[in-house]
Amino acid sequence: MAKIRKKVKLIGIWISILTVLFATVFVIGTFNPNWIVLDKLEKKYAIENMASWKSLGVMEPSIEYSNNKEFVVSVSRCIAYLNLNVLPEERIHREIIIAMAVLETGYGKSRFANEGNNLFGIRTWDDEIPQLKPLGNPDVVWGVRVYKTKCQSVQDMISTINRHPAYELFRIERAKQLETNSININKQIDLLNKWSTNPDYTKLIKQKVIKIKKILENG
Repeated sequence: MAKIRKKVKLIGIWISILTVLFATVFVIGTFNPNWIVLDKLEKKYAIENMASWKSLGVMEPSIEYSNNKEFVVSVSRCIAYLNLNVLPEERIHREIIIAMAVLETGYGKSRFANEGNNLFGIRTWDDEIPQLKPLGNPDVVWGVRVYKTKCQSVQDMISTINRHPAYELFRIERAKQLETNSININKQIDLLNKWSTNPDYTKLIKQKVIKIKKILENG
């Protein structure tokens, strides 16, 4: 009997210890939530929010313009629409996107923009994908992609920067800035230098960003 009482006493002690531990964990978890769990919840709700926008029948805006200001504003509307389906941490600043489109197409005036709906000079080496060849070099193995709409080219540009190895440093810097709430667009632009072979590319993008901000603020 003495041994049984001893075992019962030990079990009681362990139950008490475990109860205290579970209570402590619960309190800590309540007031100091697991950030991994929170991150997953935020993504879950963001995805649900995207689905709700789709169910409302929000349609892709058409990028139409007759002057520089209309081009900037129209591309901005497309970006706002696309952001409904892009997680916050994967978004690219609209001024950067528009600046790149402006520089690549001369405010939408290029042949690739007008005939191929391609605002960023995105290329393909796949013969099965609709494409345009450069007029001066029709025999090259690559072509500039043709899209059904200009907004789809914006979507592909965002996707490319979010997945291509060439822009990994950009993604790392963007994540760091979001985490510390210290957004530096110029620093992000510097890490997009591989989009073009022009050594002054990022400098030109920064100049365009300033002009675009003014257009959007006054628009």
